[in-house]
Amino acid sequence: MKLESGKLIDWLGDRLLLTRLALRLQMGRRFWLGPVLVLGWPLFHGIRLLVGEGVQGFTERDVQNTLIGLPLTVLAIGLGVRIIAGEIEQRTLEVTYTVPGGAHRVWIAKLIAALIPLLLAEVLLAIITAIFFTSYPLSALYGAFQGAVFYLVLAMGLGALFRSEIAAMLAGGVTLFLGLFLSANQNRISPLFNPLGVDNADVAEVLAWTVQNRIGYALAIVALAVLAFARAERRERLLGD
Repeated sequence: MKLESGKLIDWLGDRLLLTRLALRLQMGRRFWLGPVLVLGWPLFHGIRLLVGEGVQGFTERDVQNTLIGLPLTVLAIGLGVRIIAGEIEQRTLEVTYTVPGGAHRVWIAKLIAALIPLLLAEVLLAIITAIFFTSYPLSALYGAFQGAVFYLVLAMGLGALFRSEIAAMLAGGVTLFLGLFLSANQNRISPLFNPLGVDNADVAEVLAWTVQNRIGYALAIVALAVLAFARAERRERLLGD
């Protein structure tokens, strides 16, 4: 038992070290800047409220996408495109393929590392929103985070597909616009579906739509990650000019 416990501790230590290195590689020493920069979004809305610029206030239906989800998703796309495409543009991809255990260990570590600033950003946005704007249910936080994670993984896949951070970011921006458009029209197939923003539907129906959406996109996140890793393992294609 002691031997097995020691192996588990060593395994966890290796994973934590790899994740820490991946976080530094992805965002540099100032990895905390990403979560802090998103605070410019609630600051912008706060100024709009103070000067009365076209907005009277916010309600709980505005929390998931307008106040928290949008800046969180933009950050997620920025982080996602760097996971694989960043290695290509920095000319370090060949080194990645020499990592013992396979390059997928690096991709997984970088994906996990990208979740850390996302979580920190959501915590900060959640606190600011609760204090200065409006109260909200915890389900709004989950909806915002799942939507951001979906775009994080999608951006990672787009980076592997286009082999360019800029191209992947542009494509990610287009898909974000589409998701916001579908959500604004109360379409439950949107990755940013907001049940609090649905009108003219009974509670049971909205609950069923929400469960379908959340489970469906959780599975989509896993599927996209697997496809992105499979694409990234095709060494000759990614290294080709």
